[in-house]
Amino acid sequence: MSRPVPVPTALSRPFWDAARRGDLVVPHCPGCGLRFFVPEPACPGCMSADWQYVPSAGRGTVYSVTVVHRAPGPGFGTPFALAAIDLDEGGTLLSHVDAGDPDSVVIGMRVRVDFRPLTDEITLPYFVPVPCD
Repeated sequence: MSRPVPVPTALSRPFWDAARRGDLVVPHCPGCGLRFFVPEPACPGCMSADWQYVPSAGRGTVYSVTVVHRAPGPGFGTPFALAAIDLDEGGTLLSHVDAGDPDSVVIGMRVRVDFRPLTDEITLPYFVPVPCD
């Protein structure tokens, strides 16, 4: 059984279009400077509807992580590491972290985005560890 395919909305379509190109973008409010995710009709910081997507380098730090052992639905392979990623430019997003062994993903781990096609239209951003310097 295959994994569920995200369905883009008017708010999320620019995110999915960028991901298909191999780019990570996040909502940014020029009024208050907040970067946030998921896209909302109004900035959660100041309630302005005048936010826009801006590029992200796709690097960050694992803020929190859990290893999922029970699939949230059909098509999800388990176990997998699900983490809150604090992006270097600001903002936090929830994503899978593929480090081989899900138990090796730890708080404070440096990660970078890695795009993986799910269908011809949808590419998922995963994160992978950044090798230590």
